[in-house]
Amino acid sequence: MSFFEKYLSVWVALCIAAGLALGELMPGVFQVLAAMEVAKVNLVVAVLIWAMVYPMMVAVDFASLPRVAEQPRGLLITLVVNWLVKPFTMAVLGVLFFKGLFSDLIPPADADGYIAGLILLGAAPCTAMVFVWSQLTRGDANYTLVQVSVNDVIMVFAYAPIVALLLGVTDIPVPWGTLLLSVVLYVVVPLAAGVFTRHRLTARRDGGEALAAFLHRLKPASISGLLATVVLLFGFQGQVILAQPMLIVLIAVPLLIQSYGIFAVAYGAAYALKVPFRIAAPCAMIGTSNFFELAVAVAISLYGLNSGAALATVVGVLVEVPVMLSLVALANRTQHWFDGSRAEARS
Repeated sequence: MSFFEKYLSVWVALCIAAGLALGELMPGVFQVLAAMEVAKVNLVVAVLIWAMVYPMMVAVDFASLPRVAEQPRGLLITLVVNWLVKPFTMAVLGVLFFKGLFSDLIPPADADGYIAGLILLGAAPCTAMVFVWSQLTRGDANYTLVQVSVNDVIMVFAYAPIVALLLGVTDIPVPWGTLLLSVVLYVVVPLAAGVFTRHRLTARRDGGEALAAFLHRLKPASISGLLATVVLLFGFQGQVILAQPMLIVLIAVPLLIQSYGIFAVAYGAAYALKVPFRIAAPCAMIGTSNFFELAVAVAISLYGLNSGAALATVVGVLVEVPVMLSLVALANRTQHWFDGSRAEARS
């Protein structure tokens, strides 16, 4: 691991500070960048995420995809955690904190909005950023692609009914444009580019070496995309954070407990079921991370741009990167827990 990667959390902290400062000093610039969106998907952030995801897609080897069936336990853990555990624990935590522990600090009407925002986040598993977390843990690119693809298919059918059940409403306006555009931008386009690039490189006489060298050259660009994304996200919401710091902290508390708790459940299950580390780490990450574009879009559609639900989903965006980086570091430090992981790392 390079010096830059080793201290990635430090660079992220600096980028958070830079985003907050720039958002305060140059609000007009960030307003222009924030307005560059289609179907609630910000195109600038989409390009940066594409830059992060593309290297992972180049690493996908379609010839080995059938081997995913040899390790069904990782996919099973992901599906159970994402659809039978995570949405419901998020709802319980929301009620526990905003109807109980924080009830004296927040008006009851606002509490309902924050709970709704948490539920919208909890029911939306990650689509794009999980490729980044998988790459940082040296995860299996092929298996990660399958996990994301299966979750996307289930999300099309399950997201609205689960949210409707937990919110107690029957008419959830799922923004299909946001959902479909996000999948195309974050999965289909980079995958097609990655397949094309891999084919061109491996067709050369020194295919294996050329592919390895290309991926090595891409790594700095991928990390730079991550850091630029952090600056943008915190720049977009800098004024909200600085204006209501205590409220942001209160909303972040159940999100942090949920994130670390879900990771512990998925990672622990993978360890108990003897899932290899290259599958176990992404398996836990995909359940912990959220599809925040979808959650934010639904919150705005249901409750309005200035609602408590929309604010809660935005806080989910803000805590996502620091939390996930801490879990990446934890996973990398505990790789030796998994049988055969050392041997895999050397091979």
